Amino acid sequence: MCLREERTSHNARRAGIPAVYNRWTITAMPRRTKAILISFLFAGLASAAGPDVVALWPPSALRPDAMSQKEIVTENAAHEHTVTNIHNPTITVYLPPKERATGVAVVIAPGGGHRFLSIDHEGYDVGKWFASIGVAGFVLKYRLARAENSPYKIDDAWHDTQRAIRIIRARAAEWNVNPQKVGVLGFSAGGELAAMAETKYDAGEAGAPDVVERQSSRPDFAVLMYPGINGANYTVTKDTPPTFLCQADNDRQDATRTVLPLYAALKANGVPAELHIFTHGGHGFGIRPSRFPISHWPERLQEWMADTGLLPKQ
Repeated sequence: MCLREERTSHNARRAGIPAVYNRWTITAMPRRTKAILISFLFAGLASAAGPDVVALWPPSALRPDAMSQKEIVTENAAHEHTVTNIHNPTITVYLPPKERATGVAVVIAPGGGHRFLSIDHEGYDVGKWFASIGVAGFVLKYRLARAENSPYKIDDAWHDTQRAIRIIRARAAEWNVNPQKVGVLGFSAGGELAAMAETKYDAGEAGAPDVVERQSSRPDFAVLMYPGINGANYTVTKDTPPTFLCQADNDRQDATRTVLPLYAALKANGVPAELHIFTHGGHGFGIRPSRFPISHWPERLQEWMADTGLLPKQ
């Protein structure tokens, strides 16, 4: 693939096209890859009005000062954004056009070491890509346990992840989602939350006054992208959902400690799983074009989702 750098236009940014794609002009690439990228870009155009943002918790379930706190957003030289100071966790909703909707939904947990969220290439851009292939994407802003002066623990972020899954099931009809096809995808620290979600879940509380809390928190599938975990620490059973794992061999975290032990445990318990370890990519590659094969992980994921029956086969 040959790429040429271009200046990001103000109109493109307003249309919702991810900055990382605005900055490149496609000069040559395989037809299938080009079709996927073009559909992704036009998904951004379709969402020019802006996606809905849904609070996970009622104010009474949060810290007393949560609603008055302002998130802190910073932008780097590549026009990518990070978010911190999250006290009112939310999901940002990216729905596919109704005629393309497959009924599949996925909670997307960005990474950032529990200090911040890499909200573009591990969040919003991923939600837009999922919508372009008929999957409802829900980008999770979770509470950050390791941010400066944070009052939270990682369990709070895990509960945010569970709550997001429950909300999608509770509002499945509204969002044109099959409540039996709700998954979770996480990058790095978000991958830790995805691993927790798929191995520590409950069926919901049938008599709960809150209809959301009546829903199961078990994801129907999980996608772990370079997860920040010790894979041997997670209890896998035959009921753990099908899992897709992906990491670069030159990640700063050794795959023999992260994805390989978890993959082995999944296979030992008869859980459908697929593992991709690419030679190059490092840590934090997200959904970005690059000269390395790892940038094609979305195609591999889409193929896996079709192979497992979540999506129609191409």
